[in-house]
Amino acid sequence: MINLGTFIEHYGYIAIFIILLLGIIGLPLPDEILLTYVGYHVFLGTMSLKYSLITAIIGSIIGISISYLLGLKLGLPFIRRFGPKLKITEKRIEWAQNSFKAYGGFFLIVGYFLPGIRHITAYLAGMTTYRYFSFTLFASIGAIIWTTTFILLGVFLGNNWTIVGNVFHQTSNIIWIAFLALLIYFYIRANRAK
Repeated sequence: MINLGTFIEHYGYIAIFIILLLGIIGLPLPDEILLTYVGYHVFLGTMSLKYSLITAIIGSIIGISISYLLGLKLGLPFIRRFGPKLKITEKRIEWAQNSFKAYGGFFLIVGYFLPGIRHITAYLAGMTTYRYFSFTLFASIGAIIWTTTFILLGVFLGNNWTIVGNVFHQTSNIIWIAFLALLIYFYIRANRAK
């Protein structure tokens, strides 16, 4: 975080854009802490709230769009080629496509708030050929809500912005455990259906 903080201090809005774009594509960067840190700089008066939000939203939307295109171009051919070795059948691919068509908007918006999940939702959207217009709409709504929430949180916390880092470190472990439990549940349920 110190290096990212220094990067933001030196390059400002360009740094916010680059870090969020790469973080959304999948690099393991602490996006929530970064956004809260940006909010802290808004609190200090060294950055503008308006330009911070615009830059963060654009970086997030472009990053998630690149992930969608990668999923669209590479995901399904990869799964069709190597899926049978991983016991991913056409039936399961069809189930994933139908699920994303039904709940994709929810996955895209809520996925932003789940560390690790936001990186996967865009790839899944592309892989399941989720409509690009719907993807763009829900991904943009999610980006606006997510970036605004954490930048404003940094502004409101002021000098106590580091609290977010501690909270996210603890809650992300709980989120991952819950997510893994959910995956295990669906895996067992799918095998019982066979």
